[in-house]
Amino acid sequence: MAEEFAERMLRTMNEAALALMVSVGHRTGLFDAMAGMPAATSAEIASTAGLDERYVREWLAVMTTGRIVEHDGEAGTYSLPAGHAAWLTRAAGMQNLATGMQYIGLMAMVEDQIVECFRHGGGVPYSAFPRFQAVMAEDSGAVHDATLIDGTLPLVPGLTGRLADGIDVADVGCGSGHAVNLMAAAFPRSRFTGFDFSEAGIAAARAEAARRGLANARFEQRDAARLDENARFDFVTTFDAVHDQARPDLMLAGIAAALRPGGIYLCVDTSASSKLAENLSHPLATFLYTVSCMHCMTVSLADGGMGLGTMWGEQTARKMLGEAGFTSVEAKRVDGDIVNAYIVATKD
Repeated sequence: MAEEFAERMLRTMNEAALALMVSVGHRTGLFDAMAGMPAATSAEIASTAGLDERYVREWLAVMTTGRIVEHDGEAGTYSLPAGHAAWLTRAAGMQNLATGMQYIGLMAMVEDQIVECFRHGGGVPYSAFPRFQAVMAEDSGAVHDATLIDGTLPLVPGLTGRLADGIDVADVGCGSGHAVNLMAAAFPRSRFTGFDFSEAGIAAARAEAARRGLANARFEQRDAARLDENARFDFVTTFDAVHDQARPDLMLAGIAAALRPGGIYLCVDTSASSKLAENLSHPLATFLYTVSCMHCMTVSLADGGMGLGTMWGEQTARKMLGEAGFTSVEAKRVDGDIVNAYIVATKD
C-alpha cells in the first residue's frame, strides 16, 4: 500500500509538470502549429511557430515523455496525433483542454502568499492575478460561443421568445463582456447592460461592442455588491461570478431587487454539492478545490469577504437565493458540462 502511494505521488509530480508545459504549448501556439504539420524536426516546428528552437526541442521532450507527442528517434521528427490535437488546439473550441491548464501557472504564482495566509489568515488580492481575467475570458468565451445562444438560454422556458421581442437584460460580473455582446448580437430588440468592477474588463467589453457595432449593449464599472438598481431588468445573468465575491449575499440581494416582477435570474456557477463527502466522485473536485484555495476563496477573504469558495454547492446556493428574496429555484444540467450548474431563480 505504501509503495503504491509513493508511485501515485511520482505520477502526480509528472502530471503536474506536464500540465504546466501543456499551458506553455497553448500560449506559444505550438499545438496549433503542429496540428497543421506532418512529422517534422524541432527546427521545422520552431520555424513554423516562430519560436526559439532550443526551447521548442526541450518542450518536445516533455510532450514526448508525457505521451502527448509521438517521436521518431531515427528520423528525429515529432508529430501531434489528430486525436490529441482535437483536445489541445484552438480549433477545438470549448473542447480545448489546454486552455484550462493555464490556471496551474496562475495559481503557482501566488503560492508564497497563500502559504503566508495559512500562517496568518487574510487573503491574496485580485490584483495579484494579472492574467486571471484574460484566461477566464478565453476559457468562458469558447463555451459561450458554442452554447450560450442555442443551449444555455433555451434552458429557461419562453426566454428566447421574450428576448426576440425585446426586454432589458443585465449580466453582473460580466468580465470582458463577451456573453453580453453575443446576446446583444443575437437579440437586437433587447437592451443589454454589463456590470463589472474591473476597469480593464469594461474597456475590453466596450471595445468588442464597438467592433461589432452593437448599439444595444452598454457596460458600467460597478461593484456587484452595490448594484443599487430597482426593478430595472427583466432578465439577469451571472456566469461563474458569485462564488468569488466578497459579499455574494449582497450581490444576490441586489440582483433580486434589480428584477422586475416576474423577472428571471440565471445563475451559472460551479456544479457541486455543498458537502465534501458528496464530491468525492466529482471528476474535477481536486482541481476545483485547489482553484478555490488559491484564487476564489482567497480573493474574497482579501477583501474582508465571506470566502464562500468555488465549491459552495447547490445546497448553499439554494439557501442564499432564498435569503435574497427568490421564491422559486430550479437547478438544471447540460449534457457534457461537468463544471457548471444552471440555476434558474424567480421571485413573486
